[in-house]
Amino acid sequence: MQSPAERHNHILNTLRQRGFVTVHDLQKELNVSEATVRRDLRDLEGRDLLHRTHGGANPQSHLLYDRPISEKAKRYSEEKRRIGIAAAELIEKNDSIVLASGTTVLEVSRHISPNATAMVVTACVHTALDLVDRPGIELIQLGGMVRATSTSVVGASATTMMSTMSCRKLFLGVDGLDVRHGLTTSSPQEANLNQCMIAAAQEVIVVTDHSKLGVRGFSKICATDRIDKIITDDQAPQETVRLLEDNGIEVICV
Repeated sequence: MQSPAERHNHILNTLRQRGFVTVHDLQKELNVSEATVRRDLRDLEGRDLLHRTHGGANPQSHLLYDRPISEKAKRYSEEKRRIGIAAAELIEKNDSIVLASGTTVLEVSRHISPNATAMVVTACVHTALDLVDRPGIELIQLGGMVRATSTSVVGASATTMMSTMSCRKLFLGVDGLDVRHGLTTSSPQEANLNQCMIAAAQEVIVVTDHSKLGVRGFSKICATDRIDKIITDDQAPQETVRLLEDNGIEVICV
């Protein structure tokens, strides 16, 4: 049985490595009850060592830093793969879609059917490289400054180009999704482009693993009432799922 001090050290070390912690993950890692984890988080918040959120905790600043895409890709890779498969199945024949940036959105592009026929608009260089030689895909790569941490373009060129388009579906990745605060990301420029994508889409589909739920990033994209559907994994906190569904959002857990 770990002492409170040992549990607190584990929580703080995990927070430094990941940039956030969830009650669900800590409960499994520490092999303790949910009540014990919540009590530990409350104690650490009382010492100004973290900021509690719905379902977990962030660093005291409660703002996410911008991790490199290579680092993000290693985290919850199996969950992201399942989410990508489920999302790709929503793409219909002759669909028009926007694929935003992020490792989960990249899994969507990787699992688009080889026989798919669609118009695809993307901000992500990796996504464009994945789809460029697909005969049934008509690909539009947005232009602008490429952010090394996300391999996504941002800036006035990208937003101006996006504002001239209209698509059926947007597949949007996020750094944080708080039911009350909304969708967030670490970059103001990326948030701005995401807002243009939302305005251009008839249906907004958020693809995110459970670790982003209850988390707030630096830059707000939109309120949750702007989204239609969320595809996440089966470890999503049930209370969060219920709150989202109560707000009229379809939640698919895979």
